[in-house]
Amino acid sequence: MNAMRTLILNVDDTDAGRYAKTRVLQTAGYSVVEASNGTDALKFVREKQPPLVLLDVQMPDMNGLDVCRIIKREFPSTLVLQISATFVEAADRTRGLEAGADSYLTEPVEPEELIANVHALLRLKYAEEELKRLNETLEKRIADRTQELQSANSQLLQSQKLEALGHLTGGIAHDFNNLLSAILGNLKLLRKRTDDSSALRLIDGAIEGALRGASLTQRLLVFARGRELQVRPTNVRSLVQGMLNMLQRSIGTTIRVQLDLAPDVALALADHDQLELALLNLALNARDAMPDGGVLAIAATNARLANEHEGVPAGDYVRLVVTDTGVGMDEATLARAIDPFFTTKDIGKGTGLGLSMVQGLAVQSGGALRLSSRVGAGTTAELWLVRAPAGAVAEAPVAIDAAGPADQGRTYTVLVVEDDALILMSTAEMLKDLGHKVIESYSGANALDILRSGKKVDIVVTDQGMPYMTGLQLAEQIRATWPDLPILLATGYAELPKTAALKLPRLSKPYDQEEIAAALSRLVKQSSKPD
Repeated sequence: MNAMRTLILNVDDTDAGRYAKTRVLQTAGYSVVEASNGTDALKFVREKQPPLVLLDVQMPDMNGLDVCRIIKREFPSTLVLQISATFVEAADRTRGLEAGADSYLTEPVEPEELIANVHALLRLKYAEEELKRLNETLEKRIADRTQELQSANSQLLQSQKLEALGHLTGGIAHDFNNLLSAILGNLKLLRKRTDDSSALRLIDGAIEGALRGASLTQRLLVFARGRELQVRPTNVRSLVQGMLNMLQRSIGTTIRVQLDLAPDVALALADHDQLELALLNLALNARDAMPDGGVLAIAATNARLANEHEGVPAGDYVRLVVTDTGVGMDEATLARAIDPFFTTKDIGKGTGLGLSMVQGLAVQSGGALRLSSRVGAGTTAELWLVRAPAGAVAEAPVAIDAAGPADQGRTYTVLVVEDDALILMSTAEMLKDLGHKVIESYSGANALDILRSGKKVDIVVTDQGMPYMTGLQLAEQIRATWPDLPILLATGYAELPKTAALKLPRLSKPYDQEEIAAALSRLVKQSSKPD
């Protein structure tokens, strides 16, 4: 406690008594102001609010007990030390304490006793103030921590909801892919076997519907992180320029596309096809936000973050920015914009998965999606993609070979392993139509029995998600006994075990005849290469 910083009001109607106490206090290092009556004392207290008042009880204009009551009523934290040479009985001291005094001394009082009482009262006052400050700080810290925990719990709950929803949508998408494989395969085979123009028109319509369903399942799988992204160095500048005509046709003539692609944009690590789909989704969202036309601006630049910012980890990025001049979103809509199945569009005009798919692509690629919007001022979507290492070369997406029947005259005996009877039949018919011989198997154990029987098999095409024995488990057993036998893994949900030792060529469901023919062609070429 620093006495020089403490102001004390000394109230006494006698000059000698007032002077004596002032000298003692000043000698002890206190700053002292004097008052000779209760009226002046109250005026000073109301103006300066001193920490402590040394108050005489017997005064001509106002009783010290009444002055004490007023001070304590108006300024409870101000200390009052009453001193009296007249009221010296125990009952007098009790009345003084009941009036609110913090301590009571009777005169004559020794200087050491006076200073000791003043010191003790002020220590208590400052200790109480410090405790109050600490309590207030503690309350704030508790409130802040409680808010952090509530926020963390809310984020955890949201994460768990999204994870559960991801598992659900991933499973549904897997089943859809199985159905669509059978539908598309049979429709395309049927199309090849009819010349009826009316039937062809109906078949083409059915194929178009199935392809739309396949596109929807791909969005579901990206959202559920159930589709394995083919992340490779990608030239974002060339990708955007190559999509310009398609984007313009998709959004209509009332919207002008404006490109601002930096000439030095680095390669980004991304799935080329999914990045195209993400850009198309963002463009279609922008189109719907500009019913009367406007400007769709697409920019690409290099960006570097020294520290994590708004959920984007530190590092080097390629930033793809899509901005529209549309109606924009309010804060409530913006907060839910990325939620799966959330849409502001009319029923039947949107799945609510477009932005979820873009978010899934960004996160799976190691980047992030950031949205900003204001009502009447449009929306900006920033896709942050991890920059490819220096010296990386852009890889074009793998094109499907235009394989003809039996891959230009070559025929194989293909063992098809599939637990779904519809897909097994459809795949077998597609391969037979290509000229291959097909052996059908409904399980991994059955496939092993067929191989052990000595039947000639050139290629194994197996589903991954089978009961009792998965495609990978089957492939491991095949490799152990028949190490040179080519294996193609077909799956509609590519969430494979991270511990899988085998790196097998894959065929994503749903697939058609051209895709399985191309996959077999690549598989045979790879298998025929010398080690």
